Amino acid sequence: MTTTLEPWEPALSVRQVLGLERVLAGEPEVVAGADQLDRPVRWVHVAEAADVGVMLSGGEMVLTTGVLLAGDEYKQAEYVRSLHRAEAAAVVLGLGRAFPAPPDAMRRAAERCRLPMVVLHRPFPFAQLTEEVQARLVRRKYAAVSLSETVRTALTALITAGAPLQRLLDEIAAHSGCPVVVANLAHRVLATAGERPAVDDVLRDWERIARQAGAGQGDGWIRAGLGGRGERWGQVVLCGYRGDTSVGRILADRAAEALVLHRMLHGTAAGTWEEQSAHSLLTDLLDGAVPARQLLPRARAAGLPVNRRTFVPLAVPSVPPARLDRLLRLLGLPGLAARLADGTTAVLLSLARDQDASALTAHFADRLRADAACAGTVVAAAAPCTAWDDVPAALREARHVADAVAGSAAALDLPPVVRLRDVHLRGLIRLLRDDPHVQAFAERELDGLLCPDDDDLLAVLRTYLATGRNKSRTAQLHHVSRPALYRRLEAIQARLGVDLDDFEQAASVHIALLAHDAQQR
Repeated sequence: MTTTLEPWEPALSVRQVLGLERVLAGEPEVVAGADQLDRPVRWVHVAEAADVGVMLSGGEMVLTTGVLLAGDEYKQAEYVRSLHRAEAAAVVLGLGRAFPAPPDAMRRAAERCRLPMVVLHRPFPFAQLTEEVQARLVRRKYAAVSLSETVRTALTALITAGAPLQRLLDEIAAHSGCPVVVANLAHRVLATAGERPAVDDVLRDWERIARQAGAGQGDGWIRAGLGGRGERWGQVVLCGYRGDTSVGRILADRAAEALVLHRMLHGTAAGTWEEQSAHSLLTDLLDGAVPARQLLPRARAAGLPVNRRTFVPLAVPSVPPARLDRLLRLLGLPGLAARLADGTTAVLLSLARDQDASALTAHFADRLRADAACAGTVVAAAAPCTAWDDVPAALREARHVADAVAGSAAALDLPPVVRLRDVHLRGLIRLLRDDPHVQAFAERELDGLLCPDDDDLLAVLRTYLATGRNKSRTAQLHHVSRPALYRRLEAIQARLGVDLDDFEQAASVHIALLAHDAQQR
């Protein structure tokens, strides 16, 4: 059984060999297999024996004068077929006494086998060609091994130092000089690196080019699988690599090794790669530093439908993204979920225009509350938007609503879906919480209850005011008797020097408490 070229081993192509100055002096003419000239040449072999195929291991360019084949068309055809069976790269026939013109039997056999056949019209010293090609191959092999070790060393050092995934991809992009994409088996983009305009060009048409059959290793698209223990879970792609294909394969393979190792060692520290991808996109939308229009290719490549859709931004406090992702898949709702810095999980739903956004949002919230671990959870929702450019502001609105009701859902008896119109004064105070005048007002009004030992009284005050000064409801939520509650309310009033039965004084304390809670968050 013949052995084949290692996928990363550097080689010259048949086309490159034919372009060498010494070969051009022999006036080469391709008479068969012209569409196979990009085959790699691993070695050059001079052979006149009719059974040369048994001496080959694959990837050789065979040079011959054909002296032992002259006059026998069967031998000529069988010679070509034996080269094909041995997976030779090409056959080069020097014209002369044996064959003054290209033999039809060899040419026809080469065409049937799709084996490149080249004839040299001028006498040519084969030894010079073998010497030059072998020297070039050795130099390329050494350079390839050196590059492989350089890249492996650099990536291993980053992994050992605990570098994030993006830092590894940036290093790979620096070596390859082209966009680098990591995708899962569903072609969903998990991470990218490279010059931003070039990356955006790739992502803009990612779904088509990622799925087309010709996107494998041609035209600079070089892939390497990601996986382990017999299971494949993704791929890294060098997009439009302009260097030698064999060198690109080295880079892709070293990148794949490093990414698999990074996932094994650090994959869960910052969430899965899918979660990190969603986090990067949603935080960029929220920050507004990058125009939404420029983020559209990333959203599409991440698997979010964006054409003629209704987008529904949500914010869910204290629920992990993985749990919300599972619920989205269960309900068949396309969307992305990511945890934000304040612990809130942002969700961006993408619905068809003919779907009822309000009904589906309510259904999502009801199913979330049905989970025992999420009982009482509220879903903060912004108004649905049909324009992608409106998504960042809507996401910020949903986050603001979630922030306004955080920690107060039970006391406020809020519905499963909370919108901006539901947060009233609480929402306004959240917006003003960083104002020095508001901060001073809160400190002044609550001064008698801001000692850590008074946290219990502060909690009772918070519930009492949030329930509209409903004593029965407050006692129930704090699991105390009515007389015990009265004693605590009396203590609160004495500490603050206010009468909570007076509407204006109670309102002043309530605003101060809302401001204090907003500042604490």
